[in-house]
Amino acid sequence: MTASTNGGDERPICDYENSTYRTDFWEGQGREYEDLAERAALRALLPPEGGRLLDIGAGFGRLADLYDGYRQVVLLDYSLSQLRYARQRLGDARFTYVAADIYRLPLGTDAVDTTVMVRVLHHLVDVPLAFRQIARATRPGGAFVLEFANKRHLKNVARHLLGRGANPFSPEPYAFAPLHLDFHPEWVRQRLEEAGFAREQARSVSLLRVGALKRALPAGALARLDAALQRPLAPLALAPSHFYRCRATKAGDVAAGGALTFRCPSCGHEPLMRAAGGWECHGCGAAWPIVDGVHVFKDVEVGPSDG
Repeated sequence: MTASTNGGDERPICDYENSTYRTDFWEGQGREYEDLAERAALRALLPPEGGRLLDIGAGFGRLADLYDGYRQVVLLDYSLSQLRYARQRLGDARFTYVAADIYRLPLGTDAVDTTVMVRVLHHLVDVPLAFRQIARATRPGGAFVLEFANKRHLKNVARHLLGRGANPFSPEPYAFAPLHLDFHPEWVRQRLEEAGFAREQARSVSLLRVGALKRALPAGALARLDAALQRPLAPLALAPSHFYRCRATKAGDVAAGGALTFRCPSCGHEPLMRAAGGWECHGCGAAWPIVDGVHVFKDVEVGPSDG
């Protein structure tokens, strides 16, 4: 994982390009419980079906099998290499792959019915801008399911009471490493409201993320207990991971129908027009390629496209 910028944007971006995140962090790394607990929260919060779903920070497509009720799924990530792997595994039948950064989200206005963002917010230095971009791309009344690293979780509270660590009750985000931030739940709720989202439900997730428990009990049993506790303990927000389901409050009743439209990340013109090997902006003249079946809206050196 490295930090980079896109198109001269001063906001740093957490870049997993050519990383071994899948094998180094998830597969065979003892995180089966965390994966199952997050899936339980998503199943509870995600509208079970719809027209088009956007997964921001989809990576290698870890959660893609939860989206079977949607006619089209857009997997978006900054890493072209992660999306290439996802496409090899999932194919093109229902999936569209987009390499882009969240601050210049290249999807058209009201393009999706539901947006999901899991394990991404802790990498973002400009949360208000990210939420505004998501609100623009999500149709009126559409759902936004968000996960974020919770600053107020039980271990942080204990550390603070012992005189160690940052104050978990203060509202501002806490950067514990470069491009790694914890957030207070109320601060996140306020930023969501400012962007045009109303919180509807919450889940407190991975409360049992303790090494001794993970060694003593099967991951499935821990995850089932976690799932039973997620909603009743949500008001206390004691777990390291917190989920919100929100509704886009902007006016209108527009279903995300028709073909998926794209927006120019350079000038904001939409829709883009299909051109040889990719997309073309009639506003500023920018061209965006399709590389190995991935729609690429970031600065990257690419070879010949198969698009």
